[in-house]
Amino acid sequence: MKAYCDTSFLVSLYAPDRNSEAAAAEIGRRSPTLLITPLCELELVNALQLRVFRRELTAREAHAGQAALQNDISDGVYSVQPLSAKVFEMAKRLALKHSATAGSRSLDVLHVAAAVVLDAETVFSFDQSQRRLVTAAGLHVAPAGKRG
Repeated sequence: MKAYCDTSFLVSLYAPDRNSEAAAAEIGRRSPTLLITPLCELELVNALQLRVFRRELTAREAHAGQAALQNDISDGVYSVQPLSAKVFEMAKRLALKHSATAGSRSLDVLHVAAAVVLDAETVFSFDQSQRRLVTAAGLHVAPAGKRG
């Protein structure tokens, strides 16, 4: 199975929060091929730095999370895929079809478009807005019943 990991899911894997246990369990339960993009990497770095700004993490903890992601990428845990022109074309189609009713933000649309173009069967996400768009796009969303 191929699963696309959105940023909300990655943050829960690399910095402790209320969804960390569910994120780790999901990875262990399924053993999927995990897909991410450079957008995921950027958003994770920024999310960790924002948590430092909010005093939810120390700079050392944020650095450790970033380093752990890079180690996992180097170890082949993730398949890092580019954001191709096809992803942006798919994002435009998804936005036209769903954003007026789902209230999707551009970056959420881009993540879901990447999942579609990369042939992911499932999107791992805790972001409720993004989860609605994933379902509307015809993909499965996990973990089941989780809230961001």
